[in-house]
Amino acid sequence: MRPPQVAGQFYAGNRSALLEQIKWCYTHPYGPGKLPQTQAGPRRLVGLVSPHAGYMYSGPVAAYGFFRMAQDGRPSSIVILGPNHIGSGSGVAVMTHGKWRTPLGVVEVDKPLSEAIKRGSDIIDVDEVAHAHEHSLEVQLPFLQHLFGDEFKIVPICMMLQDLRTSKEVGEAVGDASIGKDVVIIASTDFTHYESQRSAVMKDRMAIDKILALDPDGLVQTVEEEAITMCGYGPVSAMLQAAKKLGAKKAELLKYATSGETAGPMPQVVGYGSVAVSR
Repeated sequence: MRPPQVAGQFYAGNRSALLEQIKWCYTHPYGPGKLPQTQAGPRRLVGLVSPHAGYMYSGPVAAYGFFRMAQDGRPSSIVILGPNHIGSGSGVAVMTHGKWRTPLGVVEVDKPLSEAIKRGSDIIDVDEVAHAHEHSLEVQLPFLQHLFGDEFKIVPICMMLQDLRTSKEVGEAVGDASIGKDVVIIASTDFTHYESQRSAVMKDRMAIDKILALDPDGLVQTVEEEAITMCGYGPVSAMLQAAKKLGAKKAELLKYATSGETAGPMPQVVGYGSVAVSR
């Protein structure tokens, strides 16, 4: 059992308060404006870019992506790719068994899918240490549990290495293992960190344009050349690689905003975006 690490910090620490906080995210002026209604849906969604800051900052933007998931229908499994902020564990780490707990319940790891992904790449290690204290994957779970209860499984993959070669190899492994399965791949990232509103919007637009073009190589190149402080560009690049293998044809920016907009004016902001990648 992987217990919650940032409950009571990044999001509310008990069930009732967390459900109210998720409702607040959806109904926030920078959120979708209403609560989602989970539907059977067409299941065209294959990938999602989702932020991972505290809900008081990025929650309203994240809500747009999960609102789209509710409309699209429940997938059987969700691969969650996120950056390693802590710096511990393997360069690319997957958990192949076990469960993750939040105040909303328990989610099981998809053992067959995670093992298939591991077999597809020598660069991916089975490693629980990298996941023990990392928040970028955990903060996605309450939103998913709010929509789908415990009727889905996850594959958690934490990436300390985010270079082009690594991102491509991870994406190919995820894509190959997911062919023929009912999977959505969430790439957890925030965009520019602690720059002015004007600078964040300008730089983030360059990165988002590469995502909308379904250009995983171009995203990595742009982030590196323009010194964009996007913490999860490797996971996003890997998601795009995998999504294209699964038939992705388009990407849509659902919402972009900064912490200076969602939480009030501040001299230095962090950028957040929700992007849907669909067949």
